Amino acid sequence: MEFHHADLFEGIADAIGDRVALVCGEARLTYAELDAYANRLAHHLAGAGIGPGRHVAIQLRNGVEYAAALLAALKIRAVPINVNYRYVEDELRYLLRDSDAVALIYDTDFDARVAAVVPDLPLLTHLLAVGGASAVPGAVPFAEAVAAESPARNFPPRSGRDTYVIYTGGTTGMPKGVLWDVEDLLFAFWNPTFPRPRTPADVVELARATAPITMMPIAPLMHGAAQMATYIAWWMGATVVYTPRFDAAEVWRTIEREKVNSLTVTGDAMAIPMADELERGSYDTSSLFAFVSTGAILSGTVRDRLGTLLPGAIVLDRFGSTESGSTAEAVAGSSPEKGLRFAPDVEGVTVLDDALEPVKPGSGAIGQVARSGYIARGYYNDPEKTARTFPETGGRRWLLTGDIATVEADGSIAVFGRGSQAINTGGEKVFPEEVEAVLKGHPAVYDAVVTGVPDERWGSRVAAVVQPSGDAPEPAELDAHCRARLSGYKVPRAYAFVDEMRRSPAGKADYRWARQVAEDAGSHQV
Repeated sequence: MEFHHADLFEGIADAIGDRVALVCGEARLTYAELDAYANRLAHHLAGAGIGPGRHVAIQLRNGVEYAAALLAALKIRAVPINVNYRYVEDELRYLLRDSDAVALIYDTDFDARVAAVVPDLPLLTHLLAVGGASAVPGAVPFAEAVAAESPARNFPPRSGRDTYVIYTGGTTGMPKGVLWDVEDLLFAFWNPTFPRPRTPADVVELARATAPITMMPIAPLMHGAAQMATYIAWWMGATVVYTPRFDAAEVWRTIEREKVNSLTVTGDAMAIPMADELERGSYDTSSLFAFVSTGAILSGTVRDRLGTLLPGAIVLDRFGSTESGSTAEAVAGSSPEKGLRFAPDVEGVTVLDDALEPVKPGSGAIGQVARSGYIARGYYNDPEKTARTFPETGGRRWLLTGDIATVEADGSIAVFGRGSQAINTGGEKVFPEEVEAVLKGHPAVYDAVVTGVPDERWGSRVAAVVQPSGDAPEPAELDAHCRARLSGYKVPRAYAFVDEMRRSPAGKADYRWARQVAEDAGSHQV
């Protein structure tokens, strides 16, 4: 057995095969059943000529088929490729071409988009359609393909150096595939509340010995955070619960029905509608003991709301990235509007200055959050970005996360924001996350995204795109709210009001869209 996701899942299936591994709607599979289901799919893919190192793209919503596709690809040492199911034709064509995908498992809801791009992708030779008959020529019905194969587990040995790819980004540019060795990926996203395993058998024993719990990733599986949350749950022998789409009422009904103990969201974009629904409806949340945000930070006002609505649960923020893994936990009392501080709970996390030297704690010097050790290999098909992001110094390889930060005297890391999103206005840097959190603290603001727009005098000026809770507030009202809480140079100079904020399925802001909207906000300048 290797430190390989497929090896470990098979070992756990042998140890606790009767325990429920996955629930989605009416579907409920034990570890043994999911293993056999994934074996059938793996045999089909292998029979189609898909072998080690080949890329299998997955364009599905949450469900049994997605989980099985991840496991099946790994079982035959192929590489699963996550596809954003919201992609339009040009974006889908780009990702499938950039990833060199040879197979695509997709939902027939996306038939028209798939049919439009397939002729332009000569490497894409095998199509599996989930959800009924597909109009795409040559597509094989998923259910028929799986039913025709053996559930036996007879695959070649695997390696901890096998490849895993997670496509990420797209808010400021086209997405990039983050390359991992599967063993490094496993340790980078290991649950820090458990000791790191010394052998693969330790992971199986942990799953066998841990009392059964139920965990629920809310984000779509096309987002790396939900995939990692799923593996973390399985290494604990837990039951993973999904909903096919994010719907706050359905999430709470599912939590009540399945007695969910722990759930993960990605920031305010999911937490706010969940809090709203909890205030409107009546749900039994007594089973819930952890509400965790990964991939995006909760604003303080939202975290306080959740703390009041869920008195029996702890509300946590985890800090990390697709390239670094999960690295730290938010310090109690910190928030984007008060100042974000995180306590690293893995080795190799620090802040490096421009010379790639560690920032001295308490010095106030600014640098980038960096990690060494269990980090990604780089970016698929992008050696230049890999070299910039993963420099070597003193015989040590680092990941520069792009998060601008300093180290406090107590060793905690104070994070100001993403360097790539920072707004330079008159020589001052403004980090959108801080301003967004303040805006979302106003009762008339449901959601907000802050960006920079061109300004002849200052180079850039701060602008905000706001989704109101009801009627749009006056810009002067928001201006007064922000000026009471922020330095003047951070306060938005223009507002654009929208009926609905555009975010990714995982809740990430679409800054390209927001910038374009904000540039047309002249009538709302303050």
